[in-house]
Amino acid sequence: MNAEPADQIRLLDVQALDVRLSQLDHKRTSLPEHLELESLTSDLTQQRDLLVAAQTQESDAAREQVKAEQDVDQVRTRAVRDQARLDSGVGVSARDLANLQSELVSLAKRQGDLEDVVLDVMERREAAAERVAGLTGRVTELQGKADDATVRRDAALAAFDADTAKVAKDRELIVASIPAPLIALYEKIRAKQNGVGAAKLYQRRCEGCRLELDMAEVNEIKSAARDEVVRHENCGRILVRTADSGI
Repeated sequence: MNAEPADQIRLLDVQALDVRLSQLDHKRTSLPEHLELESLTSDLTQQRDLLVAAQTQESDAAREQVKAEQDVDQVRTRAVRDQARLDSGVGVSARDLANLQSELVSLAKRQGDLEDVVLDVMERREAAAERVAGLTGRVTELQGKADDATVRRDAALAAFDADTAKVAKDRELIVASIPAPLIALYEKIRAKQNGVGAAKLYQRRCEGCRLELDMAEVNEIKSAARDEVVRHENCGRILVRTADSGI
């Protein structure tokens, strides 16, 4: 393939822009905010799960407390009724008197046991409520950090997008000035050589693979026409000759 030396030199400009695009893409995907958000999201998920569990415990305890207090009220009401009947003595036989006194003792014990249950449930409900409050604060704190990291990430991504758009536009303008066959060859090689399709020949060394050319290669390039597109035998990249090539 043949191409004007000036067109070949412009390939180095395209290559420089492609390297810049690759750097921008790497920086975009390597933002520390990505890892920060990943960690915060994981923590948020865990804390929210714990919060839901604590809220469920508090809700269950609240229902249990209501039921336990209702049981106490029922026993208390029955005891008041029996005590009133005992105190009145109306229609109460000696046998009934003994039964009422026995039942009042039993009800008093039952009421005491149920009140202990109420206290236990209240303590568990209070502990669950404190846990809910603590986890709610933790979730709020983590969400605030996540929101801040998101703002910083989005701002950085917007800056990278702007830089990428500018570099891509510059590349487009240069590519338009280079013959299509030369660009096609460059793109084909670049796809196989880690994004580097053309390299400067500097002081008899390929700037793509950093290897110095042997004398046979140097002599071959020396004898090549100025517009011949030469390639490095080792890496296959287009070697662009300049005043610094040492040829």
